[in-house]
Amino acid sequence: MTSPASPMPDAVPAPQRKKLFIRTWGCQMNVYDSTRMADVLAPLGYGPAETPEEADMVILNTCHIREKASEKVFSDLGRLRLLKTEKEQAGQKMVLAVAGCVAQAEGAEITARAPWVDIVLGPQTYHRLPEMVARASRAAGAQIDTDFPVEQKFDLLPEVNANQGPIAFLTIQEGCDKFCSFCVVPYTRGAEFSRPVAAILAEARRLVAGGAREIALLGQNVNAWHGEAPDGATWSLSRLLYALAEIDGLARIRYTTSHPRDMDDALIEAHGRIPQLMPFLHLPVQSGSDKVLAAMNRGHKAELFYRIADRLREARPDMALSSDFIVGHPGESAADHAATMQLVEKVGFALAYSFKYSPRPGTPAAGQPFQVPEAEKDARLQELQAVLRRQQDEFNRACVGREVDILWTGPGRHPGQIAGRTPWLQPVHAIGPAELAGRIARVRLTAAHPNSLSAVLLEEKELTPA
Repeated sequence: MTSPASPMPDAVPAPQRKKLFIRTWGCQMNVYDSTRMADVLAPLGYGPAETPEEADMVILNTCHIREKASEKVFSDLGRLRLLKTEKEQAGQKMVLAVAGCVAQAEGAEITARAPWVDIVLGPQTYHRLPEMVARASRAAGAQIDTDFPVEQKFDLLPEVNANQGPIAFLTIQEGCDKFCSFCVVPYTRGAEFSRPVAAILAEARRLVAGGAREIALLGQNVNAWHGEAPDGATWSLSRLLYALAEIDGLARIRYTTSHPRDMDDALIEAHGRIPQLMPFLHLPVQSGSDKVLAAMNRGHKAELFYRIADRLREARPDMALSSDFIVGHPGESAADHAATMQLVEKVGFALAYSFKYSPRPGTPAAGQPFQVPEAEKDARLQELQAVLRRQQDEFNRACVGREVDILWTGPGRHPGQIAGRTPWLQPVHAIGPAELAGRIARVRLTAAHPNSLSAVLLEEKELTPA
C-alpha cells in the first residue's frame, strides 16, 4: 500500500499560478479594455493581484485625454523600475507592459525613456497580448505593437467574463471619425468601428446570465454605432436598445459617450418608450459658443444642443443631463466663455466634467494661435465649476424625499450599509442586508451629501423589471 506521504507515480504538478496587476486610467472604455486584457491572459495562468508588489505582470492601461497624462505614466514607470529590479535580484521575473492611448501615441518615447518596459501595445492590439508576453519572456528588448490591424480584435478575443457584478460594461463601438481639434482619440483609437448586432446581443445575454442587472454600452461615439444584423441590414443604436430591452433579467440600460451630431429622432424617442433605458444621459457639448465650437470642429452649433436637451426632456420628463466642458480653447474670448456660462444656466446639469484646455501633440489646436493665458483659463474654470457644483447640489437636494428604485451593488463604507445607484447614477447608501446586492429595491431618499445620497429602504423584495 502506498504511504499517504508518497506521491502517486503518475502525479503531475499543478501549474504555478501567476499574478496580474492592472492599473487603469481614464474612461470606462479603458476599464472595459482592462477587463478584456485580464480575460486574454487568464489561459496563461494569470489571476488577479491586489498590488504590484505581488504581481508577476503589471500593465499600465493609459489615457491620453487629460493634462500631463504621459508624465504620470513615466512617474509610475520609475517606481515600477525599482520593484522590477528588486524582483530580479531575488531571482524573480516581472513583465511590465504599457497599454492604451499613451502607448499608442508615444510608444517610441516610452521605450527610449523607460527601456525596462517589456511590452508596449495600443488599444487595437491587446488581443495579441499572449503572443507578446511569450516573446517578452524569450527575448530581450521591448515588444511593441501599436498597429491598427485589419482584423477586428473583438473577433479574436475569448468570450467576455460574464461575472462582472450587477453593473456590467459592454463595448459596442470604438474609434472616432469626428477629429475635434483638441482630441487625440482618432489618432490613438483609429476610425469608427461598430460591432455586429449578434455579437453584442450574445455578450449582453452572457452578462445577464452572470448576474448583471444593468448594462452600460460603451463607445467613443456610442450613438454613432451602426451595426450589421444577421440578415445584412444595418441597425441604429435605437433599434439595438429595443432589442436589448427584450432580454429577460436586464432591468437597466445606459450608453456613453455620445456626440450631439448623432442624437437622431429615433434615439431621442427611445428614451420615452423604453422603460429600461435610464433617464440620465452624458452628452458632451464642450462649449456654448458657436465660434469656439467651429474652432473645435464639433460640427454643430449651440442651438442643436439646446434643441436636443428640450426634446429629451419632452420624451422623458425626469431626464437628467451630464456633459463635458473645455475652457480656454485657443481663441476663446470672454464673450465666448459667457456663452458657455449661459448654456450651463439655461440647460442645467445634474453632473458635469470641466477642464482647462491643454495642448495635445499632433492635434490641430496645439498649433493654433491665440492660446489663452493660463491665469485666464484658471479663472474661467473656477467660475464654470462653481456653477456646475451648485447645479449638482441642487439636483441632489431636489431628490430628497422622493421614492425611487435603487440597484444595489454591494456593501457600503460602514458596517451594515449597502450601496447602490439611482436611475440618475447617483451613489446611494442605506442600512440594509448584504443580500440585496444585485437586486432592485425601493427607497425614500432622505439626505443629500456632496457625493452621495442617504436613503431608507421601503421594501426588500425584488422588483420585476418593466
